[in-house]
Amino acid sequence: MTEFVPAGFVVPTEMRFGDVRLVPLGPEHNEADHAAWTSSIEHIRATPGFPDGSWPRPMSLAENLRDLERHADDFRSRRGFTYTVLDTSEDVIGCVYIYPSEAESVGATVQSWVRADQSELDLPLSEAVRDWLDRDWPFTSFEYAGRSGG
Repeated sequence: MTEFVPAGFVVPTEMRFGDVRLVPLGPEHNEADHAAWTSSIEHIRATPGFPDGSWPRPMSLAENLRDLERHADDFRSRRGFTYTVLDTSEDVIGCVYIYPSEAESVGATVQSWVRADQSELDLPLSEAVRDWLDRDWPFTSFEYAGRSGG
């Protein structure tokens, strides 16, 4: 299996746009992350890239913690990169997922969601992430799930 990102690539640990900050998702975000997505299940399922209804699905706080630990392990192992989206009060308002694409011609698949009460940030977030990937990441191409461009 080929590496997802080159060995010498320094994976960004923060990205800012406007009043929003992306940092690696980890177990320390469990309660806020769980509250964010459980308050917005229908909104997330209607977001481009989440049409199949397999996620979000009801999970306990303990199950969510295991999921966050898996994402943090993927990040450490450079198999995939999940970022939590934080507002100025450091509250979780969404997530961004950057993982290998199944298509050989595409370097990464990207998905993102925001809480229903922050839906106005959906498009600006996806545009900022797209610009960030073009500018700071080593992918020759990427697919932003359910969105044009990349």
